Amino acid sequence: MQQNITKRNLANRIAKETGLTQQQVLTVIQKTLDSMVEALREGQTIEFRNFGVFDVRERRPRVGRNPHKPDQVVVIPQQKVVRFRPGKTMRDMFRPN
Repeated sequence: MQQNITKRNLANRIAKETGLTQQQVLTVIQKTLDSMVEALREGQTIEFRNFGVFDVRERRPRVGRNPHKPDQVVVIPQQKVVRFRPGKTMRDMFRPN
């Protein structure tokens, strides 16, 4: 089973490749993520060429059902969700030949 990559794992990899300390890399990663969240909160789209695009979409309200009581209808309110669309390079990497 493969292990998930955490911020710490990613920082370790980058620190080894760049010669920076893990703490410096963690700071850069956290600042990057904070900036991305803030931009999305402001309604901006984040685009990394060949990687993908992050944007916020409005999900319409809908009717759902309680899985434990299928006869019970639950109204799911409208909400904003973050969407990621992979770029062409990434899509091509996961397509079968």
